[in-house]
Amino acid sequence: DNIVAQKSKQLAELIRSSSKIVFLTGAGISTASGIPDFRGPKGVWTLEEMGMSPDVNIDFQTAVPTLTHFAIAEICRIRDKSCYVISQNVDNLHMRSGLDKEKLSEVHGNIFTEKCPSCGREFERGKPSESIGMKKTGNLCTARKIRNIRCRGKLVDTVLDWEDPLPFDELSESERRCSDADLCVVLGTTLQIQPTGNMPLKTKRGGGKIAIVNLQKTRIDSSADLVINAKCDEVMKVVCEELSLTIPSVPHPPCEGLRMVKECFRPEPPKFRVKRVKVDKDLGIVKTEEGCGDSASDVVKQEEK
Repeated sequence: DNIVAQKSKQLAELIRSSSKIVFLTGAGISTASGIPDFRGPKGVWTLEEMGMSPDVNIDFQTAVPTLTHFAIAEICRIRDKSCYVISQNVDNLHMRSGLDKEKLSEVHGNIFTEKCPSCGREFERGKPSESIGMKKTGNLCTARKIRNIRCRGKLVDTVLDWEDPLPFDELSESERRCSDADLCVVLGTTLQIQPTGNMPLKTKRGGGKIAIVNLQKTRIDSSADLVINAKCDEVMKVVCEELSLTIPSVPHPPCEGLRMVKECFRPEPPKFRVKRVKVDKDLGIVKTEEGCGDSASDVVKQEEK
């Protein structure tokens, strides 16, 4: 309606006048792809509260990015390093829309991404992972280390289970980006899950502005400078028209095999000298061996025969 259109134009003006922008996205931007959200009218949690069984049989491999995914990718392409995306989704649709992984933090993981615990590099895969909870996938890291030696770390999936902590690198980078931004645009999330739900407030405390686009109310509406209760695609279509942006519509093809998509945030961990003490209880003999370990906690290890 006219109110939504007017507010969408206001959002376009906020984007145009901002120097550092963060988009924080949730499940609501993927519903047009057939992936259900959680608190929407037909959301997973909404239906469960009504005593109904939600349909969660999702084919992530055939899902395609929505207009909102493409719009965000195009804005980030034009704004380059002044634009960043924080996503709570695991569906890989941001990357399928053409968004550079270096401009994206996926705080809950990605069902199409594997990570090397040894060097921190991330790889895109062609099919959804069959596991969650950062379990080993059977693939080895192909990245090159010092002296051109292959890392060969054992890759793990990146989708978090309920009890898993948020990945430190993704979380710290997200918080830093929000603190530095002068505009945080929230799209398709009620911001119920912490600590992601409080990240826009870091932008506010830094003197920036918050714009929220979501069908339902969010827990920080009172702190926002602009609130639009409408579908994300409807709003972002107007935003792109106001910014004279052509929205792409062809998704990137699925990856074949493994493809490195992100270098590590941190340098490779140092090697520590390790002393291993072997104790033979029967003979009373103590043997000492020295080698290299990956962490300071490996400096002294005892092994009993």
